[in-house]
Amino acid sequence: MSNPFEQADREYYVLRNAEEQHSVWPAVIPVPAGWEVVYGPALKPLCQLYIEENWLDMRPKSLRSLLG
Repeated sequence: MSNPFEQADREYYVLRNAEEQHSVWPAVIPVPAGWEVVYGPALKPLCQLYIEENWLDMRPKSLRSLLG
């Protein structure tokens, strides 16, 4: 069985958690608790592009709030 996280020809979601961190997640695996779908399903390169265009500050939300 191949790794479902490394199959470029499969559909994925972009997930976001409460800290506004993003992750590419295989559409065939249930979304873990604490994460929400913000994009997809789409091919992995499109999900990666979404993250590049939308996750501009990689610091967790709680740290951004502390530092301003």
